[in-house]
Amino acid sequence: MVVGVISWELHLEGCSSLKQKRAILRSLKDRLRDRHKVSVAETDHQNTWQRAELSAAIVSSDRRQAQALLDRVDAFVASDAGVRIVDSAVIFY
Repeated sequence: MVVGVISWELHLEGCSSLKQKRAILRSLKDRLRDRHKVSVAETDHQNTWQRAELSAAIVSSDRRQAQALLDRVDAFVASDAGVRIVDSAVIFY
């Protein structure tokens, strides 16, 4: 069994309030869950308007399969118009 975790440090350029930030992140998290069946949560910077950290996790029987899914999830987040990836990290357990 392999657990893969990817974390993104995100910049939300157009946000001027926590309410706007929450709406953008809620939409992104819902789409990640619906389309890619990953567990996702905001893991840091909860009280900062234009900064966020999201983490997604998956469990798989094969590391290559886990890596392929995390690559697709990473590309999905990178293509989202509402956020810009500042940094990312992938960890396998």
